[in-house]
Amino acid sequence: MAELHGSVSEPVLDTMNFLNEVTHRYPDAISFAPGRPYDGFFDTEQVFGHIRRYLDHLAEQGSTQADIRTALYQYGPTAGLIRRIVADALRADEDIDVPAESIVVTVGAQEAMLLVLRALITGPDDVLLVSSPCYVGITGAARLLDVAVRPVEEREDGFSAADLEAAVLAEKARGRRPRAFYVVPDHSNPSGNTMGPKAREELLELAGRHDFLILEDSPYRQVSPGTPEPTLKSLDRARRVVHLGSYSKTVFPGARVGFVVADQRVRDASGGERLLADELAKIKSMVTVNTSSLSQAAVAGALLGARGRLSELNAEAAAYYGQAMREVLRQLDARLPAARREALGVRWNEPGGGFFLTLRVPFRVDNTVLTTSAQDFGVIWTPMTHFHPGTGGHHGIRLSISYLTPAEIEEGTARLARFIEAHSAQPRTSGTQRER
Repeated sequence: MAELHGSVSEPVLDTMNFLNEVTHRYPDAISFAPGRPYDGFFDTEQVFGHIRRYLDHLAEQGSTQADIRTALYQYGPTAGLIRRIVADALRADEDIDVPAESIVVTVGAQEAMLLVLRALITGPDDVLLVSSPCYVGITGAARLLDVAVRPVEEREDGFSAADLEAAVLAEKARGRRPRAFYVVPDHSNPSGNTMGPKAREELLELAGRHDFLILEDSPYRQVSPGTPEPTLKSLDRARRVVHLGSYSKTVFPGARVGFVVADQRVRDASGGERLLADELAKIKSMVTVNTSSLSQAAVAGALLGARGRLSELNAEAAAYYGQAMREVLRQLDARLPAARREALGVRWNEPGGGFFLTLRVPFRVDNTVLTTSAQDFGVIWTPMTHFHPGTGGHHGIRLSISYLTPAEIEEGTARLARFIEAHSAQPRTSGTQRER
């Protein structure tokens, strides 16, 4: 058999499949692994109402029945049918004021990542910097495209501009060009950390000074309680930020609709200037042709129904996830009180929103240890090693709070505490040596 591209054997591409396989193999285990919305917020009839609202909107805008039929059933423009509705929603809810022409509607944020990397990385001397630990989707896309990745380790208290600048200077010293920095600034997946106001300003200043773009991916803002920090894009005065968006958490994941805001001016092959969004649309035409018109109609109808305010559309969900996060933290504290976790060498962060938090344990964790946890203790989680490009995360566990009921949280944290207690008590070996 002919050799295959090296990416297919990369562990990062197996992350989702492995977690799904473990969940399927141990159906009675309580899983803190899936970072997906809670099913209880969806009703099978909602999607029909969303589509109907969008079709009515087209009619109100003067479209004929033939126009509406074509919009719903045909391929549609590569850059998207609903760009103006997306632009209006970004303006209303995120203070991101960009023309609709600078938006490309994608098949989830994952396609947006692939398009942006393909456009920006011009050769082997270009490098993508990522906040590490980071979402596996960006490192997976980079591997598929043979893009060099430089991780910038996130501190326990979050992003450090000094660390990023050191990485940028190191890459330049090697003769490479730092092209972009990928970050999830709000309730990050996987760490759960949120970037503060000062760090946001420092990042924007750094991008301008060293001439790189920021790839901002922030899908958890509008499903978290409280007032979020401003997006990096809303603070962007020099068009340094490419904003990656997703409606998977805020509308519903089955639609597979995302978008990218790319209002940067770039030179095309003829020497003229065009929007980066136009160039991304060219690439998209050779990848997915267009995003499903039916899915776009459903998402647009949801946005129209909320007058573009995802914060209003998701008010109930944000409250639910906020309560779930607080309950997980409360249960962890009850199962592993301060004195006990200090004795064991266990600690965790306390995010104010999002879907994820991270635990640090005194023993090494990997897929084998996860399988033991699922089989012997009935609880599933995600090893943080999956989110560290290269090495790292050997003592970290990611917990997702989004998909569980209060009863499952209570029982799941009890099982997790028993697993941690039992594994911490095991004799140290070369494979499970504790950190000092």
